[in-house]
Amino acid sequence: MVFPTLQFILFFALVLVLNGLVWSRGTWRKALLIAASYTFYAAWDVRFLALMAGVSAVAWIGGLVPSRAARIASVAALIATLALFKYFNFFALSLQQLLNATMFARDMQWISIILPVGVSFYIFQAVSYVIDAHRGHITPRRNPTDVFLYISFFPQLVAGPIVRAAHFLPQIDAPVVPDAAARALAAVLILMGLFKKMVVANYLSVLLVDPAFALPEGQNTITAIAATLGYAVQIYCDFSGYSDIAIGIALLLGYRFQRNFNQPYRAASLREFWQRWHISLSTWIRDYLYIPLGGNSGSVLRQTCTALLTMTLAGLWHGAGWNFLLWGFLHGAGLMAERVLRPRIRLPQAIATALVFGFVCLLWIPFRAADPAETVAMLGAVVSPTGFAPVDLSVTALVLIAIGIAVNWLPMRWLPATQSALARLPAPAQAGLLASGIWLMFAAAQDGVAPFIYFQF
Repeated sequence: MVFPTLQFILFFALVLVLNGLVWSRGTWRKALLIAASYTFYAAWDVRFLALMAGVSAVAWIGGLVPSRAARIASVAALIATLALFKYFNFFALSLQQLLNATMFARDMQWISIILPVGVSFYIFQAVSYVIDAHRGHITPRRNPTDVFLYISFFPQLVAGPIVRAAHFLPQIDAPVVPDAAARALAAVLILMGLFKKMVVANYLSVLLVDPAFALPEGQNTITAIAATLGYAVQIYCDFSGYSDIAIGIALLLGYRFQRNFNQPYRAASLREFWQRWHISLSTWIRDYLYIPLGGNSGSVLRQTCTALLTMTLAGLWHGAGWNFLLWGFLHGAGLMAERVLRPRIRLPQAIATALVFGFVCLLWIPFRAADPAETVAMLGAVVSPTGFAPVDLSVTALVLIAIGIAVNWLPMRWLPATQSALARLPAPAQAGLLASGIWLMFAAAQDGVAPFIYFQF
């Protein structure tokens, strides 16, 4: 079940009505949202409901047990579960390729494992719950329904944002009835997210990005650069669009999520980029990986190793493949180079922003490419003046790239101004405006349902 579908709209409309009916009855409200979340996840693959329930149970027990060893075991079990589903196929394939180079060749594809959608996101939330309980940042919940709802809450279940227990659990006890301002903000976020996904991201994928990366060796400099910029805009609009919709949907149900994107392509440093891109993941990695490994303490060599290890693991979180490892490692190397050079070299902000944007876009190539060979081919096309089968650069694709980049420079005062204007409308008018906007997005979108990019992570 994907957000921009009639199936989800009908599902959410029913949940919204029922949620309003049981609003004052906390136990019934929690039960409803858990049932809705499990129904939502079952629409993907009913077989993995047991996995999500098991992860939730481990997190609940791990948060309650007073033993430090038991909590460590809980976190280890959660990480091992993630590793099994996410990386087993990668290591099995690597082993098969190694054996194929010897006399012990074996076909190991028969033992492949299906990757459950959203598993990285809800396991990261489970891990943070146990760790925060151990650190004393939250009070462990004795009621398992609280933890089960926190892990499975359907707006953010399959692609984030990664919600912290300290932020979400208090809202389970006392969700806020959406007033006119909250409904207005939700409508703006949902429509903005649908536009980013259904119009900008999907059209760029079909018109430019997918054809170019399907035949990278056939591109020339112009089409290769255009496809790289197109993917930079596509992944931003695709993922930030999902986050916008998720935040808007949660808001209508009475729950507030924190912002997950903050115009990342206007960053003047890589450090700033990671403070603006996928904020919930960046702060999770900082708090539960980078700082425990040493963070900014110790010698320059130790800091460098910590940054490289952290970002390499962040790359591995995105996918089991050498391309993702390379992407994470190079971002780590870039962060350390920036830390060394910035005190010595002062650049005008415009130049610094352009360099960061160029670096980030260049590293989107291995992130998007299917394998190292495709990465090399696309990088070669970037410096190739000719190509034997370049994609046609349509005006539509170029306009969408311009729109996607311009969104990162749009003054953010438009959002509260629009929210304020919509908040003055009565509830029926707000609902009608939201419904009309959704209809327009569906009318402008292509046929078929394109999954969000981060579903695969």
